[in-house]
Amino acid sequence: MADSGTKTERVTLTIDGREVSVEKGTTILEAAEALGNRIPHYCYHPGLSAPAQCRLCLVEVEGAPKLQASCITTAQDGQVVHTQSDDALRQRKGVLEFYLANHPLDCPICDQSGECKLQDYVFAEGRKHGRNREPKRVFGRDDFGGDILFYGDRCVMCTRCVRFMNEAAQDPLLTVVERGNRSVIDTFFDEGLEGSPYAGNIVDICPVGALVSKDFLHKARAWDLDHTPSICPNCSQGCNIDLHTRDNRVHRLKPRPNLDVNQYWMCDYGRHRYDWMNRTDRLEAPMIEREDSRVATGWAEALEALTARLEEVGDRPVRAIASPFSSNEELAALRLLVNALGGGEIHFRSPRTDEEIPLPSFPKLTRRKDLAPNVKGAEFLGMARVGDDDATGGLEGLEGFDGILLVVGDALPDCAPDFGSDAALHIHLGSYTSRATEAAHFRLPIATHAEQEGTFTNFEGRVQRFWPGLEAPGAARPGWLVLAALAAHLEGTAVPQRAEEMFLKAGELTPHFQGITYQDLGTRGALANEPVALPGA
Repeated sequence: MADSGTKTERVTLTIDGREVSVEKGTTILEAAEALGNRIPHYCYHPGLSAPAQCRLCLVEVEGAPKLQASCITTAQDGQVVHTQSDDALRQRKGVLEFYLANHPLDCPICDQSGECKLQDYVFAEGRKHGRNREPKRVFGRDDFGGDILFYGDRCVMCTRCVRFMNEAAQDPLLTVVERGNRSVIDTFFDEGLEGSPYAGNIVDICPVGALVSKDFLHKARAWDLDHTPSICPNCSQGCNIDLHTRDNRVHRLKPRPNLDVNQYWMCDYGRHRYDWMNRTDRLEAPMIEREDSRVATGWAEALEALTARLEEVGDRPVRAIASPFSSNEELAALRLLVNALGGGEIHFRSPRTDEEIPLPSFPKLTRRKDLAPNVKGAEFLGMARVGDDDATGGLEGLEGFDGILLVVGDALPDCAPDFGSDAALHIHLGSYTSRATEAAHFRLPIATHAEQEGTFTNFEGRVQRFWPGLEAPGAARPGWLVLAALAAHLEGTAVPQRAEEMFLKAGELTPHFQGITYQDLGTRGALANEPVALPGA
């Protein structure tokens, strides 16, 4: 971004009869994309260097003696470019024919089918019938280690994977060996990609099916998957991702570009930790205590019984345990309920690791020590962090507690089987069965972040939205809706009907969220407000 008070120099050119103004230094390919005109390309990727070796992005520039590679040719003022001229189309058709000379026709079994750029380009601009009568080259399959398989027959030698490992990961574990039509990507001797924490990104950027994920191998066809924008919940970095789902299950996570947070990448730690979203041991119906047993019931009866119990226990002290995996909306609703009950302590715990793992080319992208997505949101809402260096895990002081105990989201795997049994009223809102629910008087099923709309606040205070990619099982509902309904009953106020309304209420609880709306956040997020100390305050 240019400094305040300075103007970015711009150039104006014409592409396919349409005028476009771009910043000086922009390539023709990028200028065409600004117009919505996608020039076919392989080796170019916006997060990597451009070697101009695939020769597929050739365009005609008036006044130039020959076709130009649009990925490295800088846009000039007054330039006139033709991406669909006869010469450009003929050259691209010839390049595609060379690619197909050795590319196997195994689309029916290739994981990239439906997302393959070679399929798209050949369908749009390739020859209708092949002319090659020679046998195709055969390289077979190679295990690169970790989660990655390499099918050399499908490789178009774009070298995106090699450049990612060299430039972005700065871990040069891949190279091109042999020459000419025998060239192939390979690892160095017996050293594979097992120890590289960002290697999974080479599968994302491979434009064909040469690099595939073992985890996703033959699991689903691309056209069967629904894509839902979300936020990676596996550390406090807050990488922008897409949930790829089918049959109400998450099948894989893919990074979603956001230059302010994760550029085009994500770490393998976050990429591979999605199975918990598909767990089947879910709480699916409200359970209430009745005559020394717990029975399933509907929400209306459960909330009616719970509000009656809250009035019965009166002005007892309140303790609450929150979860940094909960959304800002859920945490704010918990704060509203605790305030409505007379106030009390709210604690949360976060799983942690000792090591942070940055991406060398973009150190802002780091697998953070906090292995939960909303630690900062909990802190913004005044919740106290406990348990990092404590053998009791932050559960101290709860033994013998005879007040109102609220547990939201935290499964408390290290708690005793009789946890909360001394409480006058023990309420547990969770998504999964656990030991922490055994002594609860009320067990209320709530949705995971993959099943609802909401926001997380990442390590630097950036508030980011996520959307529902799955349907919640049974009677599970968003936690903020349940908590806000209880608080509204006690306070005699209206219940928020949408996540956006609940986020606006969060802005009433902390200055960090004041004045921010879902429209402001969009799909890229926005930094939370920094509270300003007023003079004399």
